[in-house]
Amino acid sequence: MMIDWQRIRRDFPVTERVVYLNSAGGGPIARPVADASGRFYREMMEEGDACWDEWLARREEIRRRVAAFINAEPEEIGFTTNTSSGMNLIVDALAGRGEVVSCDLEFPVSTITWKHRGAAVHLINTTDGILKTEDIESAMNERTGIISISHVQYSNGFRADLEELGQMKGDSRLVVNASQSLGAFQIDVRRMRIDALCATGHKWMLAGYGSGFVYMSRELLAETRPRLIGWMSVENPFRMDNRSFVVRPVMAARAELGCPHFAGIFALGASLQYMSEIGHAHIEQRVLALNRYLTERLTEAGWRVLSPLQDERMRSGETLLQASRPKRLVAHLAHRGIVVTEKPQGIRIATHFFNNEEEIEQLIEALDEVRKYNAPVEERVL
Repeated sequence: MMIDWQRIRRDFPVTERVVYLNSAGGGPIARPVADASGRFYREMMEEGDACWDEWLARREEIRRRVAAFINAEPEEIGFTTNTSSGMNLIVDALAGRGEVVSCDLEFPVSTITWKHRGAAVHLINTTDGILKTEDIESAMNERTGIISISHVQYSNGFRADLEELGQMKGDSRLVVNASQSLGAFQIDVRRMRIDALCATGHKWMLAGYGSGFVYMSRELLAETRPRLIGWMSVENPFRMDNRSFVVRPVMAARAELGCPHFAGIFALGASLQYMSEIGHAHIEQRVLALNRYLTERLTEAGWRVLSPLQDERMRSGETLLQASRPKRLVAHLAHRGIVVTEKPQGIRIATHFFNNEEEIEQLIEALDEVRKYNAPVEERVL
């Protein structure tokens, strides 16, 4: 099946204005996604909450869509508004289950949430920006209960082998922060033996801020009792019973406190539907092809790529490029209509399926403009 990527680009108005290479920070939304959340606000503007029952039904349809997206069951999916809310739900569920193994590349939400609840967190010091499965295994002992790791590291784009980790974990729980991968890479929680996962929708899933979800396995849900509940976390919430209640049994939705954030949920559902129509395998292939083209062109142009590329399985849609004055380089690129992210070591470039090779060439051209200053590579900034 041939994908018309140029036609797909027309669904993303951002491509008409700038070269947007920042989906790792905040992904743009497509027209159908904007229409989905806009439809909700129009309905509420014109009818108030007359569509409440329809909205609830639509939410459950999207819950099934999210579950299918990662090969889970609908009961294992709870809607959240960002990564932090999802990770805190996971931490609550696994409180007291042992010490945590993570690494120094991690986004803090994968570590400080555990520390806040009193868990001992052991950070593996990685070498050359690579976290090896054997390093995690070596860091584990009889006190280890949890492995908390990102599928793709925000710091340098390193992609972990989740299937390998799932096979190695033993009796420990595998917790995955998928915010930098879902939407670009496929995840199968069953095959990968993932116990819990959280993700935000505003990055690679291209659903905008205020969207996200948490997955907790049926086994984990059966063993836990939620720390926080709301009036809709119970069975028969519309009985409005103040004297007795039964928290929803094996359902991640029990953690959805109060009235749903319908706009975010509908945007997430529309984005997943949009990407499903393209095909998740096609998206992953496209993301990897663009990243490969980018890193080859950067290397040819004399720039130093800090992302680990020794093994193709480590590659993601994110590239960390070395530069000694990243703030000035980001400003230079922005002046040329190119959006990237500043990092301590340089700049982070994120290429998603709506990007193309022409945009990468524009980036290379803008980077090459600094050569006229005849500075060494690490000083090639304005």
